[in-house]
Amino acid sequence: MIPELRADFNARYSPDKYRNFLNRLASECGAEIAFRNSETPCFFPRELLDRTAEFGSDLIRQLVGDPSYLAAADQVIPSEFRAPHDTDRPLFIQADFGLVRDAGGELRPKLVEIQGFPSLYAYQATLARVYIEAYDLDRSLQFLLGGIGQDAYRKSLRQAVVADCDPENVVLLEIDPWQQKTAADFLLTQRICGIQTVDFAQVRREGRNLFYERAGRRVPIHRIYNRVIVDELVRKNVKSDFSFRDEVEIEWAGHPNWFYRISKFSLPFLRHPCVPKSQFLHEVKQLPDDLENYVLKPLFSFAGLGVTIGPTRAGIEAIPEPQRSGFLLQERVDFEPVIATPFGPTKAEIRIMYIWNDALQPVTTIIRMGRGKMMGVDQNRNMEWVGGSAGFFPSR
Repeated sequence: MIPELRADFNARYSPDKYRNFLNRLASECGAEIAFRNSETPCFFPRELLDRTAEFGSDLIRQLVGDPSYLAAADQVIPSEFRAPHDTDRPLFIQADFGLVRDAGGELRPKLVEIQGFPSLYAYQATLARVYIEAYDLDRSLQFLLGGIGQDAYRKSLRQAVVADCDPENVVLLEIDPWQQKTAADFLLTQRICGIQTVDFAQVRREGRNLFYERAGRRVPIHRIYNRVIVDELVRKNVKSDFSFRDEVEIEWAGHPNWFYRISKFSLPFLRHPCVPKSQFLHEVKQLPDDLENYVLKPLFSFAGLGVTIGPTRAGIEAIPEPQRSGFLLQERVDFEPVIATPFGPTKAEIRIMYIWNDALQPVTTIIRMGRGKMMGVDQNRNMEWVGGSAGFFPSR
């Protein structure tokens, strides 16, 4: 994206440097990384990332500020997962964009999807720093958005996760956490925030109070940094003393209801030039003739599960009518390959990560590089110079 930085990195790259990068990353995280990280970081013009972050902010404010939309979104929260003690805004939001070329040949961000749920906040900042150190990148390159520094970023993350609670009484909640691909992020979050990671199945409830076990002690839970995906909870049929709908004395660091309110469900409601044409499948009167240019998505799946690129008419018609309200038919975002690699031009999806403490703040990015039909690391296996990456931009 920035030709001189791209050319310099590619010329100085070696497999030994990549191995050193991976070893340093695992050492920093305290665990092997279970998903693929790209051989290269990505270099973007500052103006492009600022514009992308601004688009995401516009979309988030549009949804949160629209009572009629929120009323419609509330109807899709399953009663068995509707948590009490709701909040008036999401705490963590992710907006994913692809880069496309407009009619004039200019690159512009196009929304892929938006989600009111946490992502790799601790891991991604560490990944960027390790890229800088392992590849001896220019120390003036930036990876945090909005003019914040690394100390301010960590303070913002701690404020979002811990708030005014004793860290001992705050838990990162996940299903079988140490078997998740994101376990490195959990370890880093523990280090930054001083909290514990707890398996959803190990939470104990007594009346309105929750507890977890630590070194033989029963520790009260006052605040939950929620990383549990409901889809996985259902698929694995996880049992626990605790249910999201329980009336218990806790605070949420990322209220679970926002997983539904800001999600693929929101796409047909958004009005913005960066939003692709999207319809709920049950509202489609006539299927388009060019289905190869569309994507069929389950509304509340995660990590690309169940997504069909270029669905067939027969495949869509095979979905029973009562189930069609759970799918979205979306115009396909045709990513422009913009990253020059030894394996040819490679596409990049830009995730803008937001924290909404006192103000909505874009804080950093996750970049996913790929040459397959989809951008997730699971969809780009057995390739090189693809996978998770970090986005850098010049300081001025």
